[in-house]
Amino acid sequence: MSGNRTDRNRPLYMISVAAELTGVHPQTLRTYEQKGLVTPQRTSGNTRMYSQADIERLELINELTGEGINLAGVIRILDLQGRLDERDAELDDLHKRVRRLADRVHELETRESVNALVRVADMPSSLRRLK
Repeated sequence: MSGNRTDRNRPLYMISVAAELTGVHPQTLRTYEQKGLVTPQRTSGNTRMYSQADIERLELINELTGEGINLAGVIRILDLQGRLDERDAELDDLHKRVRRLADRVHELETRESVNALVRVADMPSSLRRLK
């Protein structure tokens, strides 16, 4: 996981601060957690701690509900977005693999060309003229 992504997931805000940042009542945040819309981390004392990624997710939830989408619709949209993000990551990985394989093929083709030149150079000069 990249450093930037790790930083976004670091728990920073207690529920009161998260509520203030997102303009949502703390009870609404608890409801969102019960419905699985957001999953804040917990301290050893069981205090909810929200990350920057959680705040961004809550802002998206606010935007969607503000457009008139009910929580069931929001859950579905977030699920689909998560699947899309997973597919994007898989596609990125596949592109990297293809690039590595293309580099390897190029390396092998170059090596084969060099080997062919070396083999011709090693031939007696009388045979090289026949080629």
